[in-house]
Amino acid sequence: MTEVPEPPPMLLPPAELPRTQIIERTRHRYEDIHRLLEKHWTVSAIARRLNLDRKTVRRFRDTDLEQLLASARERRPNGVLEPFKAYLNARFTEAQGQVSGTRLFLEIQARGYRGSRQVVRKHLAALRAGTAEPVRADIPSPRKITSWIMRPRNILTESQDQRLLQVRLACPDITRACELARAFADLVRHQRGYLLLEWIRQAEQNAPKPMKGFAGFLRQDLDAVTAGLTLPWSSGVVEGHVNRVKTLKRAMYGRASFELLRTRILTQP
Repeated sequence: MTEVPEPPPMLLPPAELPRTQIIERTRHRYEDIHRLLEKHWTVSAIARRLNLDRKTVRRFRDTDLEQLLASARERRPNGVLEPFKAYLNARFTEAQGQVSGTRLFLEIQARGYRGSRQVVRKHLAALRAGTAEPVRADIPSPRKITSWIMRPRNILTESQDQRLLQVRLACPDITRACELARAFADLVRHQRGYLLLEWIRQAEQNAPKPMKGFAGFLRQDLDAVTAGLTLPWSSGVVEGHVNRVKTLKRAMYGRASFELLRTRILTQP
């Protein structure tokens, strides 16, 4: 009996990523960058042409397209419901799931929600099915933390002070940096230059690495910095005049003579 050969396995086409805006933008950016690279363009020239950062150009140059697309697929923007998910989850748990979507929609709408009712119902259904994603942690940005540290404490609101306290408890380096930064800000505001050397010593002993580097730069020009934090005079007036001259020069570049520029500099305040 003749054996019938088995048919070859059916090759399925690879699964395609959804054509979202970020996926398409990543694909087009990859094609544009590699097309210019084939023409022997430099990274800086490509960055200027496509209005991108040079680090972005290097990343697209050195990374496979599939990895870039996978990374783009994982990045999803915060939805309109994201700030209210913690409240919805707490209310759902409190009511043991016996709460309507309409009621929750009205509650968060009173708290500033501007999305649709269907989004709330969809999240509520995911909670009941146990498939809802965990609420993302509300982590403040480095810029926001820096602004909280550098402001005087009497200006911070109660919520900002509490958030900063939580950040300091979570990161000892930020705690030490906060103390030193506020001490340095006090030196600048009240012109206490006589305390600068002691501040530098404290920073060099147990401050985070970036602040140690800053203290080292201050020590290199200690006399000038101490004078700037002590005396009422500064080069601010001179710098202001230099900025004024540069502004006039740029406004007249290619359109007037040196004599007119000289006249404007001498006559305009």
